[in-house]
Amino acid sequence: LFGSAPAGAAASADIKVELTDRQSCDVELLCNGGFSPLTGFMNEAEYNSVVEDMKLPSGLIFGLPVVMDTGDANVKVGSKLLLTYQGTDMAVMTVESLFTPDKPKECLNCYGTASIEHPGVRMVAMERGSTYVGGPLQGLGVPTRDFPCATPKEVRETLPDGADVVAFQCRNPVHRAHYELFTRALDAPNVGEDAVVLVHPTCGPTQEEDIPGSVRHKTYVVLQDETKDTPSGKRTRWAFLPYSMHMAGPREAIHHMMIRKNFGCTHFIIGRDMAGSKSSVTGDDFYGAFEAQDLAKARADELG
Repeated sequence: LFGSAPAGAAASADIKVELTDRQSCDVELLCNGGFSPLTGFMNEAEYNSVVEDMKLPSGLIFGLPVVMDTGDANVKVGSKLLLTYQGTDMAVMTVESLFTPDKPKECLNCYGTASIEHPGVRMVAMERGSTYVGGPLQGLGVPTRDFPCATPKEVRETLPDGADVVAFQCRNPVHRAHYELFTRALDAPNVGEDAVVLVHPTCGPTQEEDIPGSVRHKTYVVLQDETKDTPSGKRTRWAFLPYSMHMAGPREAIHHMMIRKNFGCTHFIIGRDMAGSKSSVTGDDFYGAFEAQDLAKARADELG
């Protein structure tokens, strides 16, 4: 959708909205196809369907709601919002739906808890406004980030035709165990001999205590350079994802699988307690070590 807006679209907007770091990631993935089939923020029917059933109204599986919030009483159905981020006009949004979400239900269904000890619940309860806004986007421009983010189309063009592509998602600085995990995945019995691995870490916002994305990015750049001439390195592709982590455990695993399918991947590595988080008070885990793997296995066929 980037570049889809007609000339003068930005000038036609009624209201200018400065996006947060999290919202800018969502806009970028909506406009570049990372959240396909979505082409805008979810309307009320789409939101309710995903919260209730982890599916869009069409029946397509979708892990988590992708929503825009507002506290501005001037935003009405029919309003055109100019979405900007750090000096870049990213998109124009046409408001088609204004609704009050059931946040406790959203948190219980998507995060498995309504406790603000969970970072995702804290985000929903304390960062988002009381009203959600749904509607299509017309893309304008891509912001300059500390880490380069190739679009799904650009990534797919780097992948070999007809070969299996194993996606490796990570939100942390890379270490040796990660390297062994994604290189040995190429030897898995359900992966073709000519397969490649796409190392595709998220470098957007995550939970408060995590290392910043710009620092995480540098660790991957170093590893890429150090391994590029090895047999495994020659079967590895590298890209970075402008994605805001929810720490939603099992449902976020489904979300990541859907995103990586849009980037051309056929297989997905799910590690122990993927996208898991701990109570900010007790330190207890919110999810079991293999809950994400179990849900992904149970629903994998729905992703195709």
